[in-house]
Amino acid sequence: MTPPRSPGLDVLTIGRCGVDIYPLQQGVGLEDVETFGKFLGGSPTNVAVAAARYGHRSAVITGVGNDPFGRFVRTEMRRLGVGDDFVVTRAAYNTPVTFCEIFPPDRFPLYFYREPSAPDLELTPQDLPMEAIAASSIFWVSATGLSKEPSRAAHHAALDARGRRPFTIIDLDYREMFWDSREDAHREVAAVLPKVTVAIGNREECEVAVGQRDPDRAADALLEAGVELAIVKQGRQGTLAKTRTERVEMPATHVETRNGLGAGDAFGGAVCHGLLSRWPLDKTIFAASTAGAIVSSRLECSTAMPTRAELLDLMRQHRRAVAPDVEL
Repeated sequence: MTPPRSPGLDVLTIGRCGVDIYPLQQGVGLEDVETFGKFLGGSPTNVAVAAARYGHRSAVITGVGNDPFGRFVRTEMRRLGVGDDFVVTRAAYNTPVTFCEIFPPDRFPLYFYREPSAPDLELTPQDLPMEAIAASSIFWVSATGLSKEPSRAAHHAALDARGRRPFTIIDLDYREMFWDSREDAHREVAAVLPKVTVAIGNREECEVAVGQRDPDRAADALLEAGVELAIVKQGRQGTLAKTRTERVEMPATHVETRNGLGAGDAFGGAVCHGLLSRWPLDKTIFAASTAGAIVSSRLECSTAMPTRAELLDLMRQHRRAVAPDVEL
């Protein structure tokens, strides 16, 4: 696939934003944590930040409350190079906050405070910048935006306006607490797969979307559903990416994990960078795996996203072990 040439944004995302309140101590339950850090958060927002760190023009369609955290979100977006022109205010709802606990290497419980609803789930079709959606080189949606109305209708309206242009990407991003049931998640995600060209998810998310957990079968099922590029993340076992004519299997880039929560967003941001840079698929997946590793070695998510120089430096360090045939 060749990226479109567009006068619009390089990367436009839609969905969650909020404030991450992360403990500055690891291996400690929230009841015993003494100090916290405050960071911009929300998966689609983190992806936009990652894209901006690589020098791309990015923005987020989302919502905040009329409160101090909403003001923080917008200010921090701008500071990190992400446009906030499409952030709407829903005064009836608080800007959401998210707490986590940090138990390396692989346990990072999340606690979302998004009740009775979050402003980003209250987006309506009338809030959407349809021209910007159609004109952006990459349009990124998250499956959690399909979990509730009116956000679900807004996402469908956005994808219809987009008209399945390359690159229209869905992050399969299944989080059980956002859905009434796993069956509901399957139904709603399956309904949008014909409207996107790229799908990215881990094995559980692929199973929710297409009923397949095995990486090859999941990728094939996503391709059969209409996507042109299927990417199946397998954590420390690496990544599988497939088109109808190409198959790439990439080992993971291993580092010491501090907090794994932002790795998937960093992965997505690097996929966007690779697509916009017209990189071969193997180099794009190597970059995505490496970006995820970098962020997993850091505490926060948004401000942990690597620069282009940091990404290429770690790719060079791991190239021989991970991707000896990839040209950097």
